[in-house]
Amino acid sequence: MSDIYSNPIGHWVVIAVAMTLLLFVVLTATAYTVWFERVALGRIQRRPGPNRVGPFGLMQLAADGVKLAFKESFVPEKTDKVLYVAAPAIAVAAAFLAWAVIPIGLWYNVQYWIADVNVGILVVFAVSALNVYAIVIGGYASNNKYSLLGGLRSAAQLISYEMSLGLALVPTFMIVGSLRLRDIVEYTVHWGPYVGPIPLIILTPVGFIIYLISAVAETNRAPFDLPEAEQELIGGFLTEYSGLKFVMYYLAEYVNMITVSALAALLFFGGWFLWVVPPVFAFLLKVVLFLFLYIWLRGTFPRLRYDMLMRLGWKVLLPLAMLNVIVTAIILVAVEG
Repeated sequence: MSDIYSNPIGHWVVIAVAMTLLLFVVLTATAYTVWFERVALGRIQRRPGPNRVGPFGLMQLAADGVKLAFKESFVPEKTDKVLYVAAPAIAVAAAFLAWAVIPIGLWYNVQYWIADVNVGILVVFAVSALNVYAIVIGGYASNNKYSLLGGLRSAAQLISYEMSLGLALVPTFMIVGSLRLRDIVEYTVHWGPYVGPIPLIILTPVGFIIYLISAVAETNRAPFDLPEAEQELIGGFLTEYSGLKFVMYYLAEYVNMITVSALAALLFFGGWFLWVVPPVFAFLLKVVLFLFLYIWLRGTFPRLRYDMLMRLGWKVLLPLAMLNVIVTAIILVAVEG
């Protein structure tokens, strides 16, 4: 029997099936991440949370999705119609494109991915950076001065924390010697009688702390949710969006949450390796724990002021990330020497 990958048509069929499957899984995970957040915040704040539609409120997200999909979508006068529609589409596309290179351990020695490129993490950074354009264009196209200001300061926030986020991962790449996400997960050490993969947080704890803080800021989540600070700039860049276009921004935010949680599991916590736990369940457990951390932060910390946000990014995290790279390089040279 001929290999399906030797046939160009068969190759593209496999890719199309993989992308469809991934889209379904990520969309379902996103919906129930919203449910998980509402339930967890309800418990943290001592209120019921979603409990009306379906058992334990499990169908509440379906009801909300149908309601928002059919909700009237107004368009302000004198907007740039093309950019106004393109902005949320860019946000969603950028959020899903990152999953093209993220590997998922399904079973022992069985992994799933769409593209196993040797610079996978750079691809994630490249497509994630498009979120800046989605926010700025959305604020500009709305024909609202407050939305424009919200978009501009959101762009400043994302660009500021992207630098710290990228530098936080450099020590990991230096230790592993690869930018391929699968290589990072499968990084093996020989420590005495133990030979096998390890969670890289053991070797780069400072990098993980910087990554965690920067990732929360990158996804515009509390306490760094300045793009949606209603007290300061009405609703930020989202002010003039409603209906399905608003849902697209909302969807992109939660997909990005899952993405950075998956990357944290892959880069620092051994991906799908967890003793005798089957890989798919180990990976899912780690992602869920990081999502809960996101929710816990939202229910615990107050929002930072904008000057505090920028000071933390430029004066604390960025110098610390640069110092972490230098110290890691010195240690690697000393060990190899």
